[in-house]
Amino acid sequence: MRASLEMRWFCSGALPKPIAQWFGSDSLGGYLAPLEEREDIYLLVPSCDYLGVKLRGKTLEVKWRQAELGALRCGNRWEGKTEKWLKWVCADTIAPVPANIIATGKWVGVKKKRSQRLYQVTSPGSLMSVPVEAPIPQGCSVELTQLNVNGSGWWTLGFEAFGYESTLTETLQTVANWVSKSYHGQKFKVEDASSYPSWLAGK
Repeated sequence: MRASLEMRWFCSGALPKPIAQWFGSDSLGGYLAPLEEREDIYLLVPSCDYLGVKLRGKTLEVKWRQAELGALRCGNRWEGKTEKWLKWVCADTIAPVPANIIATGKWVGVKKKRSQRLYQVTSPGSLMSVPVEAPIPQGCSVELTQLNVNGSGWWTLGFEAFGYESTLTETLQTVANWVSKSYHGQKFKVEDASSYPSWLAGK
């Protein structure tokens, strides 16, 4: 089980090219993971935005929202909602995922093209860019992902802080503030902020 503090926005349509270029630029540090393409399969749980159940390959992930911690402002262009989540991961390398699971109508496939960065927070207000596979004790991952669900295009920018629970808010704030300084695209508003379970509820 791992605790994380997350903030995420969803926007409809194609990912704007200037935002993709910004995320891939050296202004955000020296380490950018290769573009990852995959399809995750989510369980649709009506009227339940505090629970996320996802199949990623042969791995089952369950996330439960422990708390909603309110709005967080980063610079003058970003305002999001912070949520604390607990995640359990079960990797089964033997049992296959049923091929017709989406046809049941209880699951939905989300195709993703994800770019990701990772930052280690070494002290209050201090961070460094590191490879996404680096085994760091405290930090924050940042992702920019193109989405396709039921033939509809979306994209999302998300932050996930992890490490010592007492400093999760400070870790997220440190990384989000620093990343936002080089951003000059459209504003991210609190009404666009959402978790995957909340976003999928409207699909």
